[in-house]
Amino acid sequence: MSLLPFGGPLNEALATRDLAHVWHPCTQMKDHERDMPMIPLRRGDGVWLEDLEGRRYLDAISSWWVNLFGHANPRLGGAIKAQLDELEHVIFAGFTHEPAVQLAEELVRVAPPGLTRCFFADNGSAAIEVAVKMSFHYWRNRGQARKTRFVTLANSYHGETLGALAVGNVALYKDIYAPLLMDVLTAPSPDASAAEPGESAADVARRQMIPMRALLARHAEEIAGVIVEPLVQCAGDMRMYHPAYLRLLREACDEFGVHLIADEIAVGFGRTGTLFACEQAGISPDLMCVSKGLTGGYLPLSITLAGEEIYDAFYDEYAKLRAFLHSHSYTGNALACAVARETLRIFAEEPVIERNRGLAAHLARAAAPLADHPHVAGIRQTGMILALDMVKDRATGETYDFRERRGLRVYRHALERGILIRPIGNVVYFMPPYVISPDEIDLMVRVAGEAIEAATCD
Repeated sequence: MSLLPFGGPLNEALATRDLAHVWHPCTQMKDHERDMPMIPLRRGDGVWLEDLEGRRYLDAISSWWVNLFGHANPRLGGAIKAQLDELEHVIFAGFTHEPAVQLAEELVRVAPPGLTRCFFADNGSAAIEVAVKMSFHYWRNRGQARKTRFVTLANSYHGETLGALAVGNVALYKDIYAPLLMDVLTAPSPDASAAEPGESAADVARRQMIPMRALLARHAEEIAGVIVEPLVQCAGDMRMYHPAYLRLLREACDEFGVHLIADEIAVGFGRTGTLFACEQAGISPDLMCVSKGLTGGYLPLSITLAGEEIYDAFYDEYAKLRAFLHSHSYTGNALACAVARETLRIFAEEPVIERNRGLAAHLARAAAPLADHPHVAGIRQTGMILALDMVKDRATGETYDFRERRGLRVYRHALERGILIRPIGNVVYFMPPYVISPDEIDLMVRVAGEAIEAATCD
């Protein structure tokens, strides 16, 4: 029997085959037997996805935050098709190609000043691993071998591989693997929702910088780098903070001789209202990781950007063994580089950021009435990311027990009405592709409101 009224024989048949062999990410697979239907898809068009029975779903989360310009975008697809007839992939050690070189040139032109070198990998976690290893190795090459530790923010998330997991701080993902992970130092999050009466978001940022500075002062000789997600801690319940924190952190890292690593994997490429979130603080990190939207959501690719000072620490005679011996089989994949170049061209040729600001303002207006819901609190927005908390008691801030799975109720209710929303626990958020229309935003928010009502009515 179908779990949802729109199952249908075609969907059911492929879902059954899938569940016989496929192990899906970030999922308790038993849920697919009862609570979470498997939805087979056959095509996409703009913000819409279509299943095998012809039912459509508005992709309100950009397919895990990767899709920028819609599904089946002709420009992005065309770039891949053109490259496919020339070169699909080649070993990137000792060889190079035009798509990778041009992508590096174009990315350096738009990146924060001083980031001049691009190290290619194939996903966001890999980019974090590169940054962590590069920072550690830099200090070793400079004769400061004691600098081996990293500082992370409470509630941060940087990926699922062991190095990336270690420098994150979301217990749900990290705790079980703790015996396998390196030890890190943790500073309080500058999350603006922690404001005390009368405090602004900037005030919170300045207050939370005090313990960070103290930590850096106490451990500077052993700290290699501080890693942060600029402005939005996405997997950490979409917590948001003021750019003042980044400015103060940049100053502190300079003062104490520590690398600042910016994880722009989720927030880069226009999500926060600027091309990179760091721009809003007017800072350049020492290392910056990008992925997700880099290819417009089409193919896996990531890049860790560094400056000349870090690059020069590895540049020497072979026999001195100072080289950065890190590699991935699909480093610099030509197809992924070609579509990433086209993504940057769209930003260069179209008023994407300006258009996004108009869409973000419309999203804010559409979501404003949700603030009156008795089980909604903490509506917050940074650019094209808007989030809210479902709470049991708004007056006291009491939350729902995670075992009640209110977020899953929202997911299912919205899916039945053709909207793909995937809450993070009790946090409902929107992060749609940039080609969404105002009318589609209204539909997305209206259905989400209905889903929240249905999930909190008992």
